Amino acid sequence: MKIIGKNAVNELIKTDKTVDKILVQNGMRDGESQSIIKNAKNRGFKVQFAEKAVLDKECPNGRHQGFIAFTSDFVYTDFEDLLSAVKDKENAFVVVADGIEDPHNLGSIIRVLECAGADGLIIGKHRSAQVTDLVMRISEGSANHLPVCRVVNLNTAIDKLKEVGLWAYALELGGENIYKTDLKGKLLLVIGGEDTGVNRLTREKCDGVITIPMHGKVNSLNASVALGVGVFEAMRQRTL
Repeated sequence: MKIIGKNAVNELIKTDKTVDKILVQNGMRDGESQSIIKNAKNRGFKVQFAEKAVLDKECPNGRHQGFIAFTSDFVYTDFEDLLSAVKDKENAFVVVADGIEDPHNLGSIIRVLECAGADGLIIGKHRSAQVTDLVMRISEGSANHLPVCRVVNLNTAIDKLKEVGLWAYALELGGENIYKTDLKGKLLLVIGGEDTGVNRLTREKCDGVITIPMHGKVNSLNASVALGVGVFEAMRQRTL
């Protein structure tokens, strides 16, 4: 897997993941770049310098910002480990992504959840974007810090999370006003796909449906934006 961009590489360096090498564009002398290089060397990572054309070849869109790290494929968190971690946590907060197929949305969702301090994200093995180089870049390296589980059956995962006390809400149109809903305590938010929303059977597994009130003519938000609103409303309530 290629980890592309300054922020993503910098976040990777902070983890205990195996890094094969870090490719750095010649001439990166600004303070931020020098700090990343120094930290990488201090961790014992192989730092290799090359001309911009070499990095451009590895990243055709040219958005590497002078840094590309090569590491093993993304390692998903085992669902049972996540379940054990949230079982006795008073304010456990987990999100299920049901059919998020756009890697840009998945990367943005991961970034939102890591920034909010969520306990984890669950995605499906099928009908879902996976954590790839692009998702890692869009997440700005947040995927290095957020537990992401990949399961065969999302509904079974929801059932198990409810068994350990999480209250599940589908974030969809047609539900209760999110700003009038108590989102404190052990919470599970389910966000649906870009075009399909939350699957009917999955929605029926939830304890309720919550909706972001909107007043425009389109009345539809991008999945990652909608989740961002939902997540930070929950965080706001928890800090009151």
